[in-house]
Amino acid sequence: MWGYGARHDALSQGMLDPLFADALVVSGSGRKLAIVGLDLGRTPSERSLERINHRLRAAGIEFSFIAASHTHHGPVLELSNEPGKGQGRFDAALRYYQQLEDAIVEAVLEAAGKLEPAALEAAVVPVEGFNRNRHSKLEPKPVDGDLGILRVVGAAGKPIAVIVNFAAHPTLLPASRLQFSADWVGAMKQALRERTGAHVLFLQGASGDLSAAPAGGQDYRAFGESLAQRTLAVMDTLEPVSRSAASLEVREERFRFRSRVDFANPLLRALYAKAFFPELIANYLDEYKDGIQPRLTVVLLNGEIGFVGVSGEVFCAHAIRLKQRARLRALFFAGCTNGYHQYFPTIEAVAEGGYGADPAVSPVEIGAGERLMDAALVWLYRMAGRIRD
Repeated sequence: MWGYGARHDALSQGMLDPLFADALVVSGSGRKLAIVGLDLGRTPSERSLERINHRLRAAGIEFSFIAASHTHHGPVLELSNEPGKGQGRFDAALRYYQQLEDAIVEAVLEAAGKLEPAALEAAVVPVEGFNRNRHSKLEPKPVDGDLGILRVVGAAGKPIAVIVNFAAHPTLLPASRLQFSADWVGAMKQALRERTGAHVLFLQGASGDLSAAPAGGQDYRAFGESLAQRTLAVMDTLEPVSRSAASLEVREERFRFRSRVDFANPLLRALYAKAFFPELIANYLDEYKDGIQPRLTVVLLNGEIGFVGVSGEVFCAHAIRLKQRARLRALFFAGCTNGYHQYFPTIEAVAEGGYGADPAVSPVEIGAGERLMDAALVWLYRMAGRIRD
């Protein structure tokens, strides 16, 4: 199970609630984009993503925005079919990876087969009391309380899909519970599906330093239902995005940063293996041998609606500043998107130290998050025609 190092290689003892892949396909400007929300701790491994995207491109879907909810009660996805890296010891997990790839592709292709003219309605509004900063000891602590909602409405006026974007770790279930679960995100999606009749996708925000803040001892189900109720209230205020013709701009790029950790040091490798488990660390070392290479994905819909995805756990101040600087009608920020490269703290957070900012779980060089945000901002302005080379 993925999410807590203290579990080491403990196996799941069953399923508390199902894990879903929810897919929406958007077409515009002669391009197609798949937006996928996964009830997983992270997105599939780099090799799996390559195979998934190859199959989607063969079906005419050029771009993908695959985002994980970051539940800590999902399966480990880092293993590979090689000796010492999972083969022979975790074969059930390796079989699952193929099923996972097939399910994601199937969900996207099913969505693509149902394309129809649609209108977009969007809003990003601040909500209070649903999340808190778990890292900083300095006041005022940064907290991104934005609740982002994009509703896709069909020609008959019926909602096709709803995208919800919020930043809070799905960690309301205890680590000791060894059952698969989507945590509060699953409860929220289920409540919204029942009340709207639409497909519901969730994009986890910049929650690297943010936890859920349940009121009055709420369990994960009650918290999810409370956030669903708040989402429904916001949906009553949504207004259409006016545009004579649909437009879709997408850019994706991988960056390369130095590591703050010497993964070639055998003592450090042994310590990591003990803290987690050897097969997991062997795969991490493979991915990080040439530096930390996160992926940045930027989307602009109809010149007004932005999506920014980063392949890791991003501290909230990054998203807060980017949304202020982008000057868009709505900007949806998603962490754990198109890969996973651990934590991206701000420079201030690194100076403060603590979990999520220290090299043990944030090996990327200092300032990497700021560089990613600057790149995203430039791309958004270029897509909107406000910056020209």
